[in-house]
Amino acid sequence: MRGFTLCLLCLSTSILFFSKPSISASDTLTTTQSLKTNETLLSPNGIFQLSFFSFNNFTWYLGIRYTIDHKKTVVWVANRNTPIQNFNAFLKLTDAGKLIIIDQSQKTIWASNQRTKNATFNNPILQLLDSGNLVVKESNENDPTKFIWQSFDYPTDTLLPGMKLGWNFDTNTETFINSWKVTDQDPSFGDISFKMDYHGLPEIFLLDKGRRIYRSGPWNGKRFSGVPEMQPVTDSIKFNFVENEHEVFYTFSIGNESLFSRLSVNSLGKLQRLTWIQSGQLWSTFWYAPKDQCDNYRECGPYGICDTNASPVCQCVKGFRPKNHQAWNLRDGSDGCVRNNELDCGSDRFLKLVNVKLPETSSVFVNRSMSVFECGEFCKRNCSCTGYANIEIVDGGSGCVMWLDELIDIRLYPSGGQDLFVRLSASDVEEDEARESSDHKTAKAIGIMVGGAAIIFLIIGICFLWRKKKLQCLFKMKSEKRAASLERSQDLLMTEGVFTSNREQSGENNLDDLELPFFDFNTITLATNNFSEENKLGQGGFGIVYKGRLIEGQEIAVKRLSKNSGQGVDEFKNEVKLIVKLQHRNLVRLLGCSIQIDEKMLVYEYLENRSLDAILFNKTKRALLDWQRRFKIICGIARGLLYLHQDSRFRIIHRDLKASNILLDKEMNPKISDFGMARIFGTDQTEANTVRVVGTYGYMSPEYAMDGIFSVKSDVFSFGVLVMEIISGKKNRGFYSANKELNLLGHGWNLWTEGKALELIDSSIDNSYSQSEVLRCIQVGLLCVQERAEDRPTMSSVVLMLSSETATITQPKNPGFCLGSNPIETDSSSSKQEESCTVNQVTVTMLDGR
Repeated sequence: MRGFTLCLLCLSTSILFFSKPSISASDTLTTTQSLKTNETLLSPNGIFQLSFFSFNNFTWYLGIRYTIDHKKTVVWVANRNTPIQNFNAFLKLTDAGKLIIIDQSQKTIWASNQRTKNATFNNPILQLLDSGNLVVKESNENDPTKFIWQSFDYPTDTLLPGMKLGWNFDTNTETFINSWKVTDQDPSFGDISFKMDYHGLPEIFLLDKGRRIYRSGPWNGKRFSGVPEMQPVTDSIKFNFVENEHEVFYTFSIGNESLFSRLSVNSLGKLQRLTWIQSGQLWSTFWYAPKDQCDNYRECGPYGICDTNASPVCQCVKGFRPKNHQAWNLRDGSDGCVRNNELDCGSDRFLKLVNVKLPETSSVFVNRSMSVFECGEFCKRNCSCTGYANIEIVDGGSGCVMWLDELIDIRLYPSGGQDLFVRLSASDVEEDEARESSDHKTAKAIGIMVGGAAIIFLIIGICFLWRKKKLQCLFKMKSEKRAASLERSQDLLMTEGVFTSNREQSGENNLDDLELPFFDFNTITLATNNFSEENKLGQGGFGIVYKGRLIEGQEIAVKRLSKNSGQGVDEFKNEVKLIVKLQHRNLVRLLGCSIQIDEKMLVYEYLENRSLDAILFNKTKRALLDWQRRFKIICGIARGLLYLHQDSRFRIIHRDLKASNILLDKEMNPKISDFGMARIFGTDQTEANTVRVVGTYGYMSPEYAMDGIFSVKSDVFSFGVLVMEIISGKKNRGFYSANKELNLLGHGWNLWTEGKALELIDSSIDNSYSQSEVLRCIQVGLLCVQERAEDRPTMSSVVLMLSSETATITQPKNPGFCLGSNPIETDSSSSKQEESCTVNQVTVTMLDGR
């Protein structure tokens, strides 16, 4: 019968297609059955399903999907690079245990890889397990090591519990995960992959087109050295790493059957662990990388230590100095550090660094039987050894890893890192010890002086009490004067603005204490060709921005504050103070400043494509922004804003987020700029009130424009306006539709409620966009501009909704409409004018003056 069926398959695929029984509730497929495009295999407990799916009803894929969420998240795709072009296709299992997908023209679209060639089996079956593993096996075989084929050996973009990521040395095969070409749209091979390098001491790298952008660090017995937060939890996620002569791999398991977790890479360059939140019916980001500047591979170069709690983040190991001082001063530490003194093998010493991510271990010496003491002695005798450490940290530490080259990609953690011993010349260690001894003596002397001073003050106090009655009248008079002086000081603090009023709260030093290069005025004049008109990049409310080139060849952007601009010393100090502390790829980088008499200038990195508004609202240029670039810009702005609100050392409210304050580099990556109006919040502070409303009408939230109340939700509103503008290519201010009462937000809201939201998309964008992606962005944008601040999402939720196709997104409520009285965009932070602000038919008139 089996042979007859095969003949029928060869002669007429269509006969087989219509005659075989339907598989809709089973977990098993036999050689006499086929799985059609409208049929499903379901795992025994109904956790996973195997079925054909499509994003556009034109191209079809066979994949394994979760059934727990309504979007049926895809975790594995068979024919990811060879989509089916018609609906009439089916999956077949051959007698040789091979899976094939055949279309209606009898063409084989995809076939499974077989490690056993020309083999035949008694009764092979295809089964979908509750682990998400699709296996081909003999019908009575349950030993996983004897499976004929399994999907776990061929992951796509997702690592499920029980999957291995690594190498099998017996078969010389590698297992890794690779992103989709376009998240939520195209499952073919993308640019981002997560692969293990087994050379030296194995670790896993995140790669972008083969270029390393993040590494996990080596396994230390408990976790990866570069993931200190990777702590196993009872009945939750458990991590495992295996290395022997046959294989090396990483895997994880789930102790609680009701918990679902997966590790995936997306096309945006993110590695993320997602867990299913049953109560919220959504996938939540449990962990992700890279998450900050120090996660970037080789951020501080050889012998540099990256520390997110330092400013700048790159520091040299003691005994080393920056290799390129100029680049280092400009906060580019990629060239790393060099030794202060040459090594002398016989007398060298070792410096102990604690709580660090071990340097890259691809080419190191490894001995698992040595103790750390033996490792140190062995390293000391080997003049090529530059550092050493334990391999594992459990039970006091064991094993020896020894570096014979530069130490690259070291990172300092507050806790949870490892000990690393770095080779230094004896003179460097002696200088350090002498300095510590001197500091100890100084501290002791200061202690004696403080003690003596305390005695003196005690004597003075006694004398003061003795004469208290005699001087009471004079003391009362001085107290009154002091109170009046304090009141005047408080008034001054209130008028000085952000820089002064937040100094005590933020714990920051004076401007003079900031580690920021100061440029000579003549240097800036020369770089900008004496501020020539042809070097002018643009002009805002606070002055003109010029393009410049330093003598070394570096291009810069100079913000020259107008002498009569609204941004005085306070805003200038505020902008310097804020930006110098911020380190994120989606924030503009401040290189330095210049202060001379009445001239105040900020020197930024130069971004080739200037500001977003110059392209987005330009009829001839906006075609440069296809949908993928616009989506990338939206996500980049969101990540930058999330960093300001949550991930930076301070909670920062921008207060003037708009298209002209988004700069684009040569690859159209967005960077948030202009922090002159920003405010620092305390960690427990949620909102504040101001008597001076600053910002740009059209981007201001209703509660801020009307009542002066601002919070992170004010920035979220501005971000929502930006999203709607990026999608439509139209400004919120000055937008007029057939209904003259509506601005862009109102127009977008009407289209959404009428089910016509796609009509909002810019006509200059071709049809290559993903409709689901555009609709998701519009929905997120409308959520951000809701009238009530408490209804708006946080930026962490926004980033999750934008980056995950499986995140559940609530329906938006009506937006807050904020309109100026005329269609010409005016920056309220730099002008004096009368405006009307309308919020759902309630109108208030404000006179704003700087």
